[in-house]
Amino acid sequence: MACSSFVKLNAAASSGIGGHQSVNSRSGSAPRFSNRRVSVVRAGSYTDELVKTAKSIASPGHGILAIDESNATCGKRLASIGLDNTETNRQAYRQLLLTTPGLGDYISGAILFEETLYQSTTDGKKFVDCLRDENIVPGIKVDKGLVPLPGSNNESWCQGLDGLASRSAEYYKQGARFAKWRTVVSIPCGPSALAVKEAAWGLARYAAISQDNGLVPIVEPEILLDGDHPIEQTLEVAEKVWAEVFYYLAENNVVFEGILLKPSMVTPGAEHKQKASPETIANHTLTMLRRRVPPAVPGIMFLSGGQSEVEATLNLNAMNQSPNPWHVSFSYARALQNSVLKAWQGRPENVEAAQKALLVRAKANSLAQLGKYSAEGENEEAKKGMFVKGYTY
Repeated sequence: MACSSFVKLNAAASSGIGGHQSVNSRSGSAPRFSNRRVSVVRAGSYTDELVKTAKSIASPGHGILAIDESNATCGKRLASIGLDNTETNRQAYRQLLLTTPGLGDYISGAILFEETLYQSTTDGKKFVDCLRDENIVPGIKVDKGLVPLPGSNNESWCQGLDGLASRSAEYYKQGARFAKWRTVVSIPCGPSALAVKEAAWGLARYAAISQDNGLVPIVEPEILLDGDHPIEQTLEVAEKVWAEVFYYLAENNVVFEGILLKPSMVTPGAEHKQKASPETIANHTLTMLRRRVPPAVPGIMFLSGGQSEVEATLNLNAMNQSPNPWHVSFSYARALQNSVLKAWQGRPENVEAAQKALLVRAKANSLAQLGKYSAEGENEEAKKGMFVKGYTY
């Protein structure tokens, strides 16, 4: 675990957050390491399975379909096509997605909301079994959402650690094999040292609990697109956040080979006057990853964060023009679903057309993961941005 030891020392030395200090110095003497106990990662009962699951999801030409929106957020999606937010309508939409023939050719994992994990099709087949038939690994959103962080600069923290172990054990019994926990960092709000430390610690505790219960944790500190900051500022914040995250992952004895990351791409703020090219975004993003992410981590599954469908795919493609130490892929929600909703419109006769729209987007991102995507022939609708200021998930 030399990589994790290096990250721990580097993060602690560079941030100074929370009073952590890995190197002590005396005047006139050489620096010496403190006598703090060094964490040693211990193999748990699920370790081999976790590594196998993570590698399965991080397979060439494949990525993750995120359909773990809360009922309230799913309701907003349904409202955009004139449907009421009922369990029947949510089930119909998710059935459309999860029963798409051939989806497993491009998708290796699907993140579900708790309601969906326990649902079945109208014919009585469990959604989990629909995924398994396509060799897609079922996943589950386990956090309980964002709430205000007292003492911060109007920032948030993510709740859900209470009862997480017992919930995770139940999710595993239901067929889930990986988990997701989303916290956020806001650049216009600082971010404050308190918010960064809280985000990193919460992610690390969740990751350790997930692994202890057989679930591969997706580690997701989303750096929001909100703001008018330049790309260089995003890079600086991202490096700070990921250094802190890996410090606490190591402190909590998390097995790096049994996790997946879901980072934001390093882009300018959504309101910045100058847009960045896919090549610029790829360069800054890969720079951050090489500086902060050990090669032991099997997969980097990017979130789209309000980019247009085509933007998200072009940026991913640019990052795969040369070999990377990790599988660099996607875990998209809006950037896979937007075209699907518009094709479906809530009508049974449009299900096949909507499923074809999903396969178009899934295949495009599969090609981008392989570095072989071209935007030629993409329609104008797929090029429209989906950024929403202050977006809640």
